[in-house]
Amino acid sequence: MTTTELSKALPEIITEQVPGPKSKALLDRRDAAIPKALCGKAYPICIKQGGGAMFEDLDGNKFLDWVGGVGVLNIGYSHPEVIEAVKAQTEKYFHTIFNVYVHDGYVSLAERLNEMMPCKGDVKKTYFANSGAECDENAIKIAKAFTKRSGVICFTGAFHGRTNLTMALTAKKVYAVGMGPFPTGIFRAPYPYLYRAPKGYTEAEAVQYYIDELNRIFDEGAPASEIACMIVEPFQGEGGFIPAPIEWVKAVRKICDDNGILMIADEVQCGNCRTGKYYASEYWAEAGAAPDIITTAKSLGAGLPISAITARAEIMDSAPAGTIGGTFCGNPVAAAAALAVMDVMKRDDYAAKARHIGETVMKRYKELQEKYDVIGDVRGLGAMVGIEFVKDRETKEPATKLVADLIQNAIQKGLLLESCGTASNTVRFLAPLTMTDEQMEKGLEIFEEALKEALEA
Repeated sequence: MTTTELSKALPEIITEQVPGPKSKALLDRRDAAIPKALCGKAYPICIKQGGGAMFEDLDGNKFLDWVGGVGVLNIGYSHPEVIEAVKAQTEKYFHTIFNVYVHDGYVSLAERLNEMMPCKGDVKKTYFANSGAECDENAIKIAKAFTKRSGVICFTGAFHGRTNLTMALTAKKVYAVGMGPFPTGIFRAPYPYLYRAPKGYTEAEAVQYYIDELNRIFDEGAPASEIACMIVEPFQGEGGFIPAPIEWVKAVRKICDDNGILMIADEVQCGNCRTGKYYASEYWAEAGAAPDIITTAKSLGAGLPISAITARAEIMDSAPAGTIGGTFCGNPVAAAAALAVMDVMKRDDYAAKARHIGETVMKRYKELQEKYDVIGDVRGLGAMVGIEFVKDRETKEPATKLVADLIQNAIQKGLLLESCGTASNTVRFLAPLTMTDEQMEKGLEIFEEALKEALEA
């Protein structure tokens, strides 16, 4: 089966169970060769090839992927135009170090992002790193250089990476066990998780509560005059797939403006057409609350390592010489992939694909919510959808084991799912935007079957 044929296929398990014998053999080799921290048992799958939103394992089982490399595969596993762009670049050269000598791909990609990024300012500049953690860390370096301040505000539920600084910013400390000490000057405010706001609050009261809690930092953590930036995910990923309410974003924008604080939008996971806009910050800009700096990675390069930091020129030009850049940053092959991704996503209106998928999935999830009391909340923006499971709708106690069972059941039926949230009780939806309607319907069918089995266990 070619990858093109695979991209149109439906899930199919042909082995008695997953993993099959060939996959089991590779998993055993992995366990012997790779650190234990990378050898989790949740996903006993070994990929052979992928096409669109589908992949085939070593044993011939076909899976529909609703994880998408955790947001990396918006354009699918093996888009032919991206493949051709990468091939063409590799026939010229694989690498230059941009700090030493220039290649056109870096400049062209920066020019295009400068035109389209919905951050504040008429004249913008962009530079590149290799990962989400790197672009977030670089954005904070830029903010500190521009403001001449050292403090950083982040939020509960945040995930910004696994470097020393970004581990400190990341809320879920399973990602940072035994890794300290961490940088000082980091202050955490509650993220506006409306489903778990104080009981009895209206949405407006909840938004005000989260604003008040943010302002408390200036009294109890550090004065506003010492804060360089706030870093916010427009749609929180690892924290539970939670959209930031626009009224809260507008209030945060005003707090930043009133105090000379830069607002960073972390679009590592939610960017590149995932939320129904090319960048989720477009929703903010339309509300008059555009961020100062935007970071993005994951689907930017269709799977090749590249990330971007964009802001208005006066902010970007504040970085002292030598403080930004790196050997692989803006690699020519990765830049070629990113340019091809952008061509395809704009031409084929991937933002509209995300809206279509998201509307269908949200509708069906809400129907499931009416049928099953264990579904506490359904929330989303475009094709970035979270469905949160609870033991009891009144207490909202997380149904962590149920979600783990649901995921395992789905794997055995050919659907790949992943959890998120502090208690791992939310299932995230990040299917490649190349998914067909037939595949989406089959995935929703499997999802409910897997849920029923988990409830009956």
